[in-house]
Amino acid sequence: MNTDLSKALFIAGCASLLMAVSVPAAESQATAPLALKLPAHTLKGTPQDLPKGPNVEPLSDVAPTPIQVPKDVKNVAAGKTVTSSVNPFQGELKQLTDGNKEPVDDDAVEFKKGTHWVQVDLGQPFAIHAIAMWHDHRYIQAIRDVILQVSDDPEFKTGVTTLYNNDTDNTSGLGIGTDREYFELEFGRVVPAKGIKVRYVRGYTRGSNQSALNCWQEIEVYALPAK
Repeated sequence: MNTDLSKALFIAGCASLLMAVSVPAAESQATAPLALKLPAHTLKGTPQDLPKGPNVEPLSDVAPTPIQVPKDVKNVAAGKTVTSSVNPFQGELKQLTDGNKEPVDDDAVEFKKGTHWVQVDLGQPFAIHAIAMWHDHRYIQAIRDVILQVSDDPEFKTGVTTLYNNDTDNTSGLGIGTDREYFELEFGRVVPAKGIKVRYVRGYTRGSNQSALNCWQEIEVYALPAK
């Protein structure tokens, strides 16, 4: 057989094989906008003394554009075990993964002042694509030092990845953040995770512009099984 013809047939065969392999992979990674079950609208009036500046997002009642995630993601945090750096003085830790996040006192879990964390144990590693947080949208306020980290180490001493950090002056001692503060509304805050494979999710806070106390309402982790 002609050498040039042999090369052409070989290249064509390789291309066909690559197409056959790549098409199912592309289909398995089909994405869709992340659909959240949002709580009721934050009903409190807008305070007059909201923080402003380059490190604070402008207040907006328009829902943010949903991020794209694989179509088959599930909230793998639902019903999972939650621990914390200090015990809450109002509410129970299990409320952070119970699906209830309405702007009412019964859905708020409150902790003492200072920098403190809550942590969700997913039970096994998952490929995480998005994490949604609601701290306290009973009031329109900016939560301080919102730091979201993931790891396979339950003590967060090794293999820690920071997904979000708006502590721009390193007050909490976990590094200087480059994200901006935002105002708590019913939309929560959704943080992309790009498929990182980990078991534990930890979120820090240090009060808000309205209160030195810490508060959480819900954490949702949208993921796929880790392969």
